[in-house]
Amino acid sequence: MVERHALPSSVGTRLVTVASGRRLRAENGGKRPHFGSESGSRMCELARAQRGSRFQERPAVAMVPDPFQIFPVTGGRRYSEVQIDMNSTAFKPIHPPVRTLMGPGPSDIHPSVLAAMAAPTVGHLDPYFLQIMDEVQTMLRQVFQTDNQMTMAISGTGSAGMEACVVNLIEPGDKMIACQNGVFGGRMADVAGRAGADVTKLERPFGEVFSTEDIAKAVDQHKPKVVGIVHAETSTGALQPLEEISKVVHDAGALLLVDCVTSLAGLPVEIDKLNIDAAYSGSQKCLSCPPGLAPVTFSPKALGVMDARKTKVASWYLDISMLRNYWGGDRAYHHTAPINMNYGLHQALRLVLEEGLDARFARHRLHHEALKAGLEAMGIGYSVANAEHSLPMLNSVLIPDGVDDAGVRKQLLNEFGIEIGGGLGPMKGKTWRIGLMGDAAQKPNVLLFLAALEQCLATQGKAAGAGAGVAAANDRYLKA
Repeated sequence: MVERHALPSSVGTRLVTVASGRRLRAENGGKRPHFGSESGSRMCELARAQRGSRFQERPAVAMVPDPFQIFPVTGGRRYSEVQIDMNSTAFKPIHPPVRTLMGPGPSDIHPSVLAAMAAPTVGHLDPYFLQIMDEVQTMLRQVFQTDNQMTMAISGTGSAGMEACVVNLIEPGDKMIACQNGVFGGRMADVAGRAGADVTKLERPFGEVFSTEDIAKAVDQHKPKVVGIVHAETSTGALQPLEEISKVVHDAGALLLVDCVTSLAGLPVEIDKLNIDAAYSGSQKCLSCPPGLAPVTFSPKALGVMDARKTKVASWYLDISMLRNYWGGDRAYHHTAPINMNYGLHQALRLVLEEGLDARFARHRLHHEALKAGLEAMGIGYSVANAEHSLPMLNSVLIPDGVDDAGVRKQLLNEFGIEIGGGLGPMKGKTWRIGLMGDAAQKPNVLLFLAALEQCLATQGKAAGAGAGVAAANDRYLKA
């Protein structure tokens, strides 16, 4: 139900509408009006007075909450019409809880990254933003450890990066091997199938990795155009060795496509050293930026394959042949890039490079080892059997027998403000995924989590030795 009320105004405002679920819009002689809380009170007083004479059968008008208050009314004889949807809810300003993000992503974000995202927005072809794009590309090349000219941030999450790589390298009928030892290898296979590829799924049990022999046999049998593999499988915590696999793939004349969503800026990725043809990542993992951008990089060989396509890329939005002109020297308009997200990524990359890649990798490794020592002291093991194949930034651990998975995660969140992830696919209900990514990879987080987990287990009657986890982690830190 909508009520109409006449309000005096000296500023020539013609119409103000508060609609259900829609932001307040005001027209003030073509200029943006000033919003303030005093005016909101006066609006309600006037509306109540009008209701007494004309709308006696209707309920009271609710106060319009900050930050969308009605403009000041300072007197005058002219009247403006106000429409208020009496069935709408009074929406409050956003005040999210402060969490310690120790799940599979997003990760904790440095305050300077959030501050950068609050900087003034400019146009997507503004000279200042074009400079930011250039600097983002330069810094991404350093983090990817590559000289690839076509290195940029796709406007979308890591899944958009995956799709961009697949649909640009694959034409209908092309053969592709998708290596699946977790959820995200399966997604790559799905995307390739939708692009018209003749997909062969090469599978290993969740938590295991592929051997060079596995890949060699598959490429010899299927002779693919592209082999896709996940470097850091977020669903299982498994780290896939790539050096020997890369040699096998290229000896067979195929392209190597690598998912680096979780590994970039937390582990050496070394695009050029490993001769990786295409790779994608996400901004929300070890880069510690909010989700919304997908760093990608393409080798000259991959670009040559794209240039030789006989068919159009299946996705207009993710067509690298057009994005190259936007991110390259021509600066041809393609889409309106998320300006402020790129500000955030720019600052996140600055922090990565200020810390130094080697120091950052060592930090992730140290906190992983301290967490592992603490968990083992509490009787909790890892789901990846071979420690050499265990990710430092995503710790997939086995839930003790008789422990309620969801109950522990709920208690961690509600009582301690800590978020961790549950298992996916066949690992659901069997594992916890504990992230130490980017800004979250810190000693206080490790010790807080171990102490909190001890209490959660005790609540379920599964108490470990008092303080054993924290003591073991501290012992590892003392040896650093």
